[in-house]
Amino acid sequence: MFQEEEVFKVFATVSAKLYNKEEYTKDKSNMDMIEDARFNTPLLVITEAFEDLADLLKPRRQKRGEIGRNGVVSNDGLRLDAFCSACTHVSVLFGCLGFAFKFAEMEYVSKVRDLVEASKTFDTLHNIIDLDVMNQTVKTQGSYSRNLRRVRLGLDLIRAIFEQFLMTNEYYSLKDAATKAYTQVCAPFHTWAVRTAVYAGMYTLPTRDQLLLRLNETDQSVEKNMRRYMEASRPIIEYIDKLYIDRNIKLDW
Repeated sequence: MFQEEEVFKVFATVSAKLYNKEEYTKDKSNMDMIEDARFNTPLLVITEAFEDLADLLKPRRQKRGEIGRNGVVSNDGLRLDAFCSACTHVSVLFGCLGFAFKFAEMEYVSKVRDLVEASKTFDTLHNIIDLDVMNQTVKTQGSYSRNLRRVRLGLDLIRAIFEQFLMTNEYYSLKDAATKAYTQVCAPFHTWAVRTAVYAGMYTLPTRDQLLLRLNETDQSVEKNMRRYMEASRPIIEYIDKLYIDRNIKLDW
């Protein structure tokens, strides 16, 4: 009897320790997931992706023809697959803005998807534009050059929204910020029907606090990360524009 009691006590002690260890491991895992979600926000992921691309375009950091740390720069310029990889993250931001930018999100996602497919055949952004120049299909619906142009507008729209958002306060709503950004960047290239739908949808935009919640950001972190994206995306946008300008292609479409 004595031995049975001792065995039971040992068994109970070991079981309790194992249970507590399992619970600790589970709790720690949950805490780690929360910490990861906190520090790896959608906006931060996007920002870091474009900072990597922007770094590779800096002459002092990257000589022409030199392979970068991610192998995304060649004699012909920025690799298409690396560019697409960064761009795929941006659709999350359109989703956070809700119905007002649903069309922009759908168009952006569709164009990025087409460019991802193109990256399986073509190495760089230069390559797809040169192909369309040769075939005289630069502005043709569905061409790679047109898709790239639309993706570039999407990146610039997010930049402009961030720029206006950082100016917002209780007297200057997100609706005002997004309306001004859309009017500046995309409205000149959209049809009347699309413009009308977008402007009508502006009334459904989230409040500033709601947007911060959707992005999992604070007032301090969102300003820092938005400014980082604005700075990182600008040279990428300018780089894409130069690809067209160098080939005597106007940017009025």
